[in-house]
Formats: sequence, C-alpha cells, structure tokens
Amino acid sequence: MKKTMLMAVAAASMLFASSLAGRAAALVANIDLSTQTMTVSHYGQVVYRWKVSTARRGYVTPRGNYRPIRTERMWYSRKYEMSPMPYSVFFRGGYAIHGTNAVRRLGTPASHGCVRLLTANAATFYSMVKQVGFGNTRIVVTE
Repeated sequence: MKKTMLMAVAAASMLFASSLAGRAAALVANIDLSTQTMTVSHYGQVVYRWKVSTARRGYVTPRGNYRPIRTERMWYSRKYEMSPMPYSVFFRGGYAIHGTNAVRRLGTPASHGCVRLLTANAATFYSMVKQVGFGNTRIVVTE
C-alpha cells in the first residue's frame, strides 16, 4: 500500500513538473533599463543582445513581466506626431518594442517610454514573436 502510494505521488509530481516546464516561455526578451540592452533568449539560450533606447527623463518605461498583446508590422504613433514604429510588439497599452530611425541614440534613454531597437533587430524580434506566439513570449523590463 505504501509503495503504491509513493509511486502515485512520484508520478503526480513528475506530471506537475512537466506541466510547469511546458509553461516556460519559448521566447524571453529581457530589457535592462540600467544598461539600455535587450537580451533575447529562445528556449533558454541567449540568441541576441541588442542596444535599445528606453524612456528619457520625464517619461517612464513600465517595469514588470508582460506578454505581447498585439503586433503591428507598421504603426504610427497618434500621440507623438505620427512617428513611425515599424515592427511593433505592444506589451502594455501603447508601450511597444519597435524599430527606430533614431539609431544614434540607441544605448541611451531617448524615448517617450517605448523600447526602441535598430529596425532590422525589431524585425527579427517581431518575426520570432509571430513564430512562437503571444502565449509563449515573455517581455521582462527591469532596472
């Protein structure tokens, strides 16, 4: 009886552990505000590390753990003079990871709160999100 119970508990814990492993995000974008970098991991392996620009003085890039909520191949900011936002991956309201043509500012805080990337890098990230899906993507913004 004890042996049967132990085997049942062991089997249940293995099933629980495998279900948790299945929940791990296939794609993770870690945005470090202090270093102005975005590190992209695919199934736990770092595949890219890019310079970004996040919120400049007077603005905020929201910190936290998010999933994408929408993507737009080309978006224009209605709030900021129709500024182009190619390959946008929105993660909280109007905040997105997107390409920019202000490449000289990458690596320094320069945005109104979005995470700006070199447009080619934004296209790569956008494609990866589309491939793995919103539910398998995590966006983590830390100080």
